[in-house]
Amino acid sequence: MKDTTLVLGASENPARYSNLAIKSLLKNGFKVKAVGNRRGNVEGVEINSQPIHFEDIDTITLYLGPKNQEQYYDYILRLNPNRIIFNPGTENCVLKDLANSNGIITEYACTLVMLSLKQF
Repeated sequence: MKDTTLVLGASENPARYSNLAIKSLLKNGFKVKAVGNRRGNVEGVEINSQPIHFEDIDTITLYLGPKNQEQYYDYILRLNPNRIIFNPGTENCVLKDLANSNGIITEYACTLVMLSLKQF
């Protein structure tokens, strides 16, 4: 069963939205994996600096601008998540179209708002 959220663009910096998303996902009972530019740890979630293959990714929530997403296109499609959330500033119609053509649901939304409204 796919039940894990991948935070792509994760950061140890507590001022970054990706960091807040990891904490909020955990607080709301979600399993979390993380990939970012640098290795690190946020509340027990290891941030991998390389794209690691995970079997159980339900949702990928993006915290990378469109230019920085390009290197992850194949990785994202190989993970075959059920959905991708494009947080504000990450909107990318190329990746959206790629995902949709592979049967992946896409949303332009804010993970933090969705969690606060219990609509994640």
